[in-house]
Amino acid sequence: MTSLPASNTTEAAVSLRGIRHRYGALTVLQDVSFDIAHGAMFGLIGHNGAGKSTLFKLMLGLITPCAGTLHVLGQNAAEPAFRQTRRRVGYLPESFLTYDNLSGQEVLYFFADLKHIARAACAPLLDLVGLTHAAARPVQGYSKGMRQRLGLAQALLGEPDLIFLDEPTNGLDPQGIADFYAILRTAQDRGATIVITSHILAEIEHRVDQLLIMQSGTVAAQGTLRQLRTGTHAPRMLTITATIAPALQAGVRAALAALPLELALEVHGEQLHVRCARADKMAVLRQLAACADDIAIQESTLEQVFLGYGGTHARTH
Repeated sequence: MTSLPASNTTEAAVSLRGIRHRYGALTVLQDVSFDIAHGAMFGLIGHNGAGKSTLFKLMLGLITPCAGTLHVLGQNAAEPAFRQTRRRVGYLPESFLTYDNLSGQEVLYFFADLKHIARAACAPLLDLVGLTHAAARPVQGYSKGMRQRLGLAQALLGEPDLIFLDEPTNGLDPQGIADFYAILRTAQDRGATIVITSHILAEIEHRVDQLLIMQSGTVAAQGTLRQLRTGTHAPRMLTITATIAPALQAGVRAALAALPLELALEVHGEQLHVRCARADKMAVLRQLAACADDIAIQESTLEQVFLGYGGTHARTH
């Protein structure tokens, strides 16, 4: 990893420098440094045991690092004043647990009271997450997806400036997931910074602005998906699919074969699949453009990028 400049707490919503943390003799984080820009939707990914949960606890102020500095919304998380800053932070844990005998509305009232937020803010949030019809029902009768939406509503109480979400779409169906991210985009549009950790990489692939890959307690890579695709350990190949009339395919294949490149060609009906190095993409496209009816480029997925950096246990669905 390229070394980061000194922390600028006015430009970053979250800034970590040289963070180390141990549980007894076990070191779980080693020299972790990164920034999360204000207003970003930031993805934090890594295999089980990579240190993601510990990072969340640190950024939420639940634990203090053994070494290093951590600033959240401009405030040093180790100082007493951080208790006030934490009121500007929302959090949805992986499993949102509450008192099952309370109704959905009562659950939100409970969290609103804890956060010193007017109860009048609860009804609009229940409507936003689609739970108005179930607001008076006991939570024990809620489905897993309904509980997750209720958890999102409590995380949004008070329009927090920073929102942490741990595996946030557990139990949601595809429409629910789409609605969930639409709500997050609205929060982002008003300036909120959103940090998501998820094992469902295909879900966050095109939704986050920046990604951080953790590996065994250290930062393996950080950047946009495009930047990670061009990194040292990222997959170097991509697939170009061109729809070409059969009568033209022989000439195209001959032209591609004449290129001083390592290419893998497959033909399926009118579709010609060309696997090539990312650096050779434009040379291949120039040969295909004149005769193809359609061209599609399949870049490496986030899962492939993650595995390229040594990740494991990713789920794509």
